[in-house]
Amino acid sequence: MKKPDLLILIAIWEFFTAFAALIGIAAIGVLAFPVVLGTLDWGYNNGMMWGFGDIPRVGAIFGLSVAIFVIFCIMVLAILGGIGVLIGKEWGRIIALVHSGLSLFWFPIGTVIGVLSIVYLTKQETKDYFIPPPPKV
Repeated sequence: MKKPDLLILIAIWEFFTAFAALIGIAAIGVLAFPVVLGTLDWGYNNGMMWGFGDIPRVGAIFGLSVAIFVIFCIMVLAILGGIGVLIGKEWGRIIALVHSGLSLFWFPIGTVIGVLSIVYLTKQETKDYFIPPPPKV
């Protein structure tokens, strides 16, 4: 069976969001952590850090670490979904469906693309592409 053309666009969306997640991780690592650790003097005034208020640095570091972990998980999910869709595996379709569901929260672009991806990946013709052919006897 021929690969449906729109699967390429879904894979591109998966890889684009993985790249955007990588940029987010880098931004947190390069911009936020130095401010929290006090090695960069952005917004540090009289012992108070702008944007963090009275939250202790340990709490801020923990929160940023959790954010990096969540973004990293989304990035891995997007990469696996994109690869799985490109090679035509059912697990790739399922991961792409999960990622499309998560994309709904990225308003407005992710919402539109997420809905379109979910509709397309649940169509019977698309599902049939991912089902392996029966073994030849």
